[in-house]
Amino acid sequence: MEDETEPAVPAAQDDALTNLHPNHVKALRLKTMIVAAPFLLGALILEGASVLPPGLILGPVALLALMAVLRLPLRRHLARGYAMDADRLRVVRGILFRSDTVVPFGRVQHIDVNQGPIERYYGIATLTLHTAGVHNAAVDLPGLEQGLARDMREEIRAHIRRETL
Repeated sequence: MEDETEPAVPAAQDDALTNLHPNHVKALRLKTMIVAAPFLLGALILEGASVLPPGLILGPVALLALMAVLRLPLRRHLARGYAMDADRLRVVRGILFRSDTVVPFGRVQHIDVNQGPIERYYGIATLTLHTAGVHNAAVDLPGLEQGLARDMREEIRAHIRRETL
């Protein structure tokens, strides 16, 4: 006998997500290197003090920094995705704690496209949707190609204009 029950999760939640731009990984790696640099410098200074045997501090710190720079940004990049429909944007993120946020365009108050110097160098941007309400009032979607982020902003703005007429 065949099982005729409906799946517990609606099919819309299983839609394929669009991956972020590949330069997002490069930007995350550069940011991680900037964070790791003071730790490596501190370990190098402690090594020079000759308090402990050579390599006891610098070796583990360098290994952790290398793992953080190579592996963590890739995992963070692969853990993000988005899907844009005619009337909503779905943003999925998180490695340990997954977050699946759906923003109906009718709730959007305003939209920002942000770029820091690292993002500008790699040609990527962050799309930020500000919504009415307190919980998840701003939803960020980093790692979009700069032109795509602007196009998405204009498409959402056009949808909001149509809805208000």
